[in-house]
Order: sequence, then C-alpha cells, then structure tokens
Amino acid sequence: MSAHPPSDSPGGAGLRPGMVYLVGAGPGDPELLTVKAARLLAGAEVVVYDRLVSPPILDLIGPGTSRIYAGKALDRHHLPQDEINQLLVTLARTGRSVVRLKGGDPYIFGRGSEEAACLAAAGIPFEVVPGITAAAGGAAYAGIPLTHRGLASSVRFLTGHGADNMALCHDWAGLADPNTTLVVYMGLTNLGDIVEQLIAHGMDPATPAAAVQAATTPAQRRVVATVATLAEAVEKADLEPPTLLVLGRVVELAETLAWFGAEAATLARQASG
Repeated sequence: MSAHPPSDSPGGAGLRPGMVYLVGAGPGDPELLTVKAARLLAGAEVVVYDRLVSPPILDLIGPGTSRIYAGKALDRHHLPQDEINQLLVTLARTGRSVVRLKGGDPYIFGRGSEEAACLAAAGIPFEVVPGITAAAGGAAYAGIPLTHRGLASSVRFLTGHGADNMALCHDWAGLADPNTTLVVYMGLTNLGDIVEQLIAHGMDPATPAAAVQAATTPAQRRVVATVATLAEAVEKADLEPPTLLVLGRVVELAETLAWFGAEAATLARQASG
C-alpha cells in the first residue's frame, strides 16, 4: 500500500518520511536481497529487524541508522507481536522512514500482513518489498527443486507449530499426496508428530525427505533421509533452528543437484577420485 508516488523528500536517500517499508531479507545470503531491499536498507532512518536476519545483511544498514531488535523464537519473544505493531506506528508518527526487516518474505509465515493491517488501521502509509522465502532459497541451495516433471506437480508451504502453541491442525490426508512437495517452516519441535501424522494418513514412509539448517549461509547443513527416518537423522545430526524441512520425491535429486556448501564439495571430491 502506498498512498503517494515515490519522492526524494527527507527520510533517507529517496525514502519518504513517516513511511514504513515491510522488507523481506531473504533466507540469509546477502546476495539474495532484491535491489530495492538493499536501497531501502542503505537509506532508512530506523530499521526494526528480526532474529533470522543474517549479520551480513545487517552490515548493509546505512551508518547512523537506528537499529531496533524485535526477534522472536518459540516461547521467547524479545517483543510481543502487538508491541512490534505499535512500535512501527509510533516510529512512523515521528516522521522517520522505517524499514521493518523480516527474514524470508514478509507475507510467508512472517506476520507481515498483521503488521500491515495495523499500519493501515492507523493510517500509516507502507510498502511491501517481497523477499525470497526460505522454501525457495533453502531448497535451491540444498540441491532440491520444489517441482520437477514426473516427481512433483505442486508444492505446499506449512507451519510446523500451531498458533499459541496449540496442536497442529492440518489436512494430513491432503498433505500426503505423493505428487506434492511439502515444505515445513519451524518444524523441528514437532517433527516426530508431523511425520507420524503423514504416514498415518497415507504417505509412503520411504518418501525422500530432507532438513536444511541455516540455509544459504556458510553454516548451512543438510540431512537427507526418508519420511520415516528423518526425525532420527535430524536428532543424530543435532540440527538446530532455523531448519527447513522438505518432504517429497523431489528430494531424491538432492545428491545429483548439490552445488552449494559441504555437500557439493564432497560430491566433487568423489567425482575427481
């Protein structure tokens, strides 16, 4: 939403004052930022950022810009969402240009729409700058295409934990479709329940599955298993958040298509040997 055309009025380089930009930072690699996102970071007067925004991206924030941390982890919120919403309104009303920097894409499990709704209700102008969501970036860097002819004709994104820590409530039978790739955000805590439900509702236990930690960053780690063995493999590898889960037949291409990080280096050594 933008009530006025862009201008070069005060409030940073080319940024309008009293404006909030909901910006997607992507999955971690700073080179995956959009050109617009990088420009807004360089010109913002205030940046309110999340826990999953990587340090190299924070380094792109302009000198002298105020930084406010608003990170959230499961059961550990530095600022509750309601307070973040009000903070954005308050900052914009001081006449400053504000970037709300969110990991991945603001509108995919990022609560960006809740913040946008609050800004709209308060009459604060805002713009949304999409980012590469973890599903697209993380899977690609792990060597996994989300769709592939003959393996997957659709893809579904789902959250791995319920609202307010309630039990997960998904259409498990629908999710067990063998022609669909499932990408689970924030799924480590309930991984055992997720795979149990999928198998109970018809998913082949031998379906390939993967977990990708810290995707697109130098710290990326990848585990490839099956739906039946994924929880055990993740525990053995001691993976920690942020970890993305990918379940579906496309995961069988992970070894062939590995190109980033330790997995690609291992394959290269094997090929040369």
